[in-house]
Amino acid sequence: MQRFPKGMRPSKLEERQAFYRCEFDVRALGRWVGHRNRSLKFAMIPGRHTGIVPSRHASVKDDVVIIDEWSRARDIRDYALEYLPEGLYYDRNRYKDVRECARCGDKPKNCRGCYNYDGQQLAFDLDPENVDCPWHGHIGEKFQRGQGFSFCMYEFKSVRRQALLLSEELGNRYERIDIVYSGRGFHVVVDDEDAYGLSKRARKELARQLAKRYAIDEWVTEGGSRLMRLPYSLNGLVSRKCTIIKQRKDLVEFDPRISEMVVPRFLHSP
Repeated sequence: MQRFPKGMRPSKLEERQAFYRCEFDVRALGRWVGHRNRSLKFAMIPGRHTGIVPSRHASVKDDVVIIDEWSRARDIRDYALEYLPEGLYYDRNRYKDVRECARCGDKPKNCRGCYNYDGQQLAFDLDPENVDCPWHGHIGEKFQRGQGFSFCMYEFKSVRRQALLLSEELGNRYERIDIVYSGRGFHVVVDDEDAYGLSKRARKELARQLAKRYAIDEWVTEGGSRLMRLPYSLNGLVSRKCTIIKQRKDLVEFDPRISEMVVPRFLHSP
């Protein structure tokens, strides 16, 4: 049984449907996509961690369902309404033409050597469960209890502070940096062009150095995990909206239990 701060819980199928039908900000997603409609790939995980999935898609409950045939943001909402996924993601890899991926039968691990590969977004995943907690122990102990995704506000506040510090440190080298609330922790992502061209070795060394001071998942920064939760989507594990935190003042006191930015409407319903 996972343990989350008060008010956070897995969302039901009807709640996911209500969110993607009425609250998912397609216009904002379209602006976020911008001119990248031919370079971005998306993905869904129907119900791997919650076990909540439409019966028609039960056979792919634990799978990563790739979306590489789309042309506009509205198409992503259509996929979400069909699958009602636990999580909706984007692929950090950049492709010269994502339509070529739909015709490719090769394994994802071979993408980096493909002619269609055009770099990868640099990203840092700060998860609260990675923080050693005086009450709940370290990550190994949490997994032993079957609570690997659990976290408390002590752990959350720690990664909230780290997200701010990490973004400021990266600001000494890069200009295009966003902090994204993932529904549980934070993603710090870099969109500078030279960051896309970093080698796997350079990413690995950067991850190793920063992991000494920040609760990051090193393998994400290294490129071992290409998927990052999609802004404006619903994190179905905790029923919170994935949101870009645009102002420093919004992050300093940000509380996911009560913030109107991230609490979906269905939790306000009587």
